[in-house]
Amino acid sequence: VQLVESGGGLVQAGGSLRLSCAASGSTFSINIMGWYRQAPGKQRELVGHIISGSGRINYADSVKGRFTISGDYAKNTMYLQMNSLNPEDTAVYFCNARGTSGMEYWGKGTLVTVSS
Repeated sequence: VQLVESGGGLVQAGGSLRLSCAASGSTFSINIMGWYRQAPGKQRELVGHIISGSGRINYADSVKGRFTISGDYAKNTMYLQMNSLNPEDTAVYFCNARGTSGMEYWGKGTLVTVSS
């Protein structure tokens, strides 16, 4: 499985961005897809993920009410709509996929910078 993120960039505080994650390869094996982020000097943290079987979506408390994960299964693409961005959201955002076999896949990341 290959994952490619896009949509990052520079935005002012209070603004919005939408990230995309395009998946290719053995996508039929994926049962969870999610977004993680890593801010400078900090550990990578979960932003949220979607469980493909149930469609259930879970979010980190820090982004609840501001970020929305969605998916277009026909396009094998997952989205992260980010609203009300603040400087603390500045990070490299990574797409992650987990397969039924336990395999885990990562994209290379896309940088989001929020200026105050």
